[in-house]
Amino acid sequence: MKVIVTGATGMVGEGVLQECLGNPQIKEVLSVSRKSTGMTHPKLKEYIVADFLLLKEGDKTLNGYDACFFCAGVSSVGMKEPEYTRITYDTTLTFAKAVGPKPQMTFAYVSGAGTNSSEKGRLMWARVKGKTENDLMKLPFKQVIAFRPGAMKFTEGQKNVSKMNKFLSRLYPVFKIVLPNATSTLRQVGQAMIYAAQNGYEKNVVEVKDIKILVNSALK
Repeated sequence: MKVIVTGATGMVGEGVLQECLGNPQIKEVLSVSRKSTGMTHPKLKEYIVADFLLLKEGDKTLNGYDACFFCAGVSSVGMKEPEYTRITYDTTLTFAKAVGPKPQMTFAYVSGAGTNSSEKGRLMWARVKGKTENDLMKLPFKQVIAFRPGAMKFTEGQKNVSKMNKFLSRLYPVFKIVLPNATSTLRQVGQAMIYAAQNGYEKNVVEVKDIKILVNSALK
């Protein structure tokens, strides 16, 4: 496969990118982000885009790929709904249309545990993420899969990890026992995304328990 990864200068995107570069069934990876990853690899190409909202539909640089792993995103902390909607919903849908929805391409979107598919509810971020998932699934890709990971342990060697995430990762062994259906490693998330892009999945919304099912299938 040839795949696109966004958000590779953040923790989730970097972790997924590492899995893609290490997977022998992926021959090319295009990292699309606002700045360079600083990485070099025979499989890796980079497309620096200052603002995803400026991308045009059918961008030629994004043509010819089998899957897109959309890992870009921000925390909603301190944001008003219009700003968070612009960064989360508008940016993601603009990017998906720039890729050019095709029946042979899978679009995997990293959403979040607790996302509200009804687009209603008390939590602003959950409503916005729910609308983003729903409208992505209306586009004519082979499949749109919303991944809803919970707490994630970063992969050794990652550079884009905040102090808070480093601290939380120390507690991962405890979380793994106490909350097994709410925790996974970034390695598992990346492997699940790759397997789902190659083989499809029966669900369009993938929770942590589904991530582990996909990883087990990939290891068989």
